[in-house]
Amino acid sequence: MTEQKNKSRLALKIILPLLILFIGFFGFKMMGTLKKIPQRQQPTRQGVLVDVVELKAITHQVKVHATGTVQAEQEIALVPEISGKVTWVSPRLVSGGLFKKGETLLRIDTIDFELATEKARAEIARVQVAMATEQERAKVALAEWERIDIVDKGEPGPLVTREIQLRQQQANLAAAKANLQQAQLNLQRTEIKAPFNGRIRKEQVDLGQYLRAGTSIGTFAGTDRAEIHIPLPARELAWLIIPSATQQQGSTATIYQPDHSTGRQGKLVRQVGEVDPNSRMTTVVVMVEDPYLLQKNSNQTPLPNGLFVNVELNGEVFADIISIPRKALHSGDLVWIADSENRLSLRQVEVFRREQQQILIQGGIQSGEKLILTALSGAAEGTLLRPILQESPK
Repeated sequence: MTEQKNKSRLALKIILPLLILFIGFFGFKMMGTLKKIPQRQQPTRQGVLVDVVELKAITHQVKVHATGTVQAEQEIALVPEISGKVTWVSPRLVSGGLFKKGETLLRIDTIDFELATEKARAEIARVQVAMATEQERAKVALAEWERIDIVDKGEPGPLVTREIQLRQQQANLAAAKANLQQAQLNLQRTEIKAPFNGRIRKEQVDLGQYLRAGTSIGTFAGTDRAEIHIPLPARELAWLIIPSATQQQGSTATIYQPDHSTGRQGKLVRQVGEVDPNSRMTTVVVMVEDPYLLQKNSNQTPLPNGLFVNVELNGEVFADIISIPRKALHSGDLVWIADSENRLSLRQVEVFRREQQQILIQGGIQSGEKLILTALSGAAEGTLLRPILQESPK
């Protein structure tokens, strides 16, 4: 009985692994019959990824960019017209001191000029007495002439009527009055006043100093307006509006200081001189009102004399112009266009003007086409693209 059990166990050990192998092999075969054959797929062609903008025809105002230096519109040397000792000096008569028109800068001793004025008045009074005396003498002489009984005595001469003496006294009176006016004028000149609103650039005068007529004592610069002298290539004048006999208003301008984003407004007022035949450069002048911001409160920045500034001049206005970024124009005046089939098209364009940031195009491309902004290595006509539309640059 025990031997029969052992044989049964031995048979089970042999049959069971074979059964497992058979089931596994049969399952593998069944799975093979269920597997589908993969279909061959054509790979999709991917174009080159590029940024594009839609071109638009616009009305564009030409911008001319340049640099210049700020200087006062008015600047004079302070020169006394009379000689004398300084008796009073304004505390603001120092470099940078501000004065309004008519304010007194300094005073010169007036004693000598007051005495000269009184002397001139006295001279007028003396001459007036002498003239009245001559007038009375003329009356007496004429009466005496009429009493003389002489046949055919004729008309009395100028010596008899004292006409010559009267004319001499009239001339003396006119000279005396002129001397009084000169004395009064010299008295007024003892006060040196600001001829216009301005500031002291430099001064060399002190209290008690003796000034001589015609000797400079300082420099006074106006503050109402400033000028910016701007050198430009002569070819840029064609784009600007320059005042002339028939054109009163010039181009407007915006003045920027270095490292300042907010600009001051000005206007082009004239062209200076001629075109240099060697450099082909000329100079235009832009005027700025109230450069020191003394006439109104403002958050803008003053424009002191000597400051180097950037200037943007607004020139002529042109219609139906297409403006593109400078980076979009390639050598040979070529631009890259993404056509209706998203393929690269090389176009040669007619450049109207090259500006600091933009290129103005007059022909070769049309409004509505898509301009490629992305730089492509080895760009070739017909290259497949994947354009991504961007906002048009301002």
